[in-house]
Amino acid sequence: MDSLDLDVLKTAASWLDAGHRCQLVTVIKTWGSSPRPIGATLAVRDDGRVIGSVSGGCIEDDLIENVRARGISPDARPHIVSYGISADDAHRFGLPCGGTIELAIEPLSSASGLRELLQRLEGGELLERRLDLASGAVTLTRAASGSVLRVENEALYTIHGPRWRLFIIGAGPLSRFLAQVAGAMDYRVIVCDPREEYRADWNLPGVELVHTMPDDLVTESKLDARSAVVALTHDPKLDDLALMEALKSDAFYVGAIGSRLNNARRRERLKLFDLSEEQLDRLHGPIGLYIGSKTPSEIGIAILAEMTAIKNGVPTAMLVPHAAAPQPATTDICAV
Repeated sequence: MDSLDLDVLKTAASWLDAGHRCQLVTVIKTWGSSPRPIGATLAVRDDGRVIGSVSGGCIEDDLIENVRARGISPDARPHIVSYGISADDAHRFGLPCGGTIELAIEPLSSASGLRELLQRLEGGELLERRLDLASGAVTLTRAASGSVLRVENEALYTIHGPRWRLFIIGAGPLSRFLAQVAGAMDYRVIVCDPREEYRADWNLPGVELVHTMPDDLVTESKLDARSAVVALTHDPKLDDLALMEALKSDAFYVGAIGSRLNNARRRERLKLFDLSEEQLDRLHGPIGLYIGSKTPSEIGIAILAEMTAIKNGVPTAMLVPHAAAPQPATTDICAV
């Protein structure tokens, strides 16, 4: 499953291959409320067909109308436009609270380098694409960790590729769903399971599968503040040492599947590894937000919801994790 913005690039490249003209539209700045974040993209084909989104729909309609009315000239150059500066425009284009959005509009061609960009993204690279706003010339370089979209020196720099890392311990059905959705959320997903019987039928494109011991992988990967670790095996021999290493790292999220009872036992085991109380408090378990989840897909959504909230800095007081949710008195639920 591709992210929406990757799907935009792939679709635009296929349109060019088929002989169509098209343009790429990128959100480069917002003020006030805005329906889509900086970096969101949309491609418009010469017949008005679109892929992606930069707003709630009204701006898309205007962009389509402009293409249908004026076409896309082969000699056109990139340019920047703003929507919603006046109160009337804000109302017309559906921007709430007087919000304003600034867009870069780039006519695409074979010189835009989309095929090279996509090929390098397939290899898992994090790339910076420089678009010269005067000439339309494009260059691709490896992006440094933490690079962000910006406009400087008459050029637009956009970042492409997985900007976050998710390490999943265990290759079961829940891992499969979690990996698919996380991939669509711009995570580079690495699944680790040394058990051959669990890896045998794993065939998820775009997801790395490794068979090393999980704690070795966590140590070697040098987790940073853009990394998350989720343990899903229920096997202390695989989970505990990896969790220990993850809790000592800068990972923004560390979680483990299991009931309250199993998580209490896990915490007692982890205390034997000389983890501090502060480090132990970073462990999310039972994992995920409380949404009454039962199936692997529901549990995966709960986990990703909690990960996203932590990543986006949502205050803890606004969250209801499984650990704080009411549980049946006589049931030791192990699914989350």
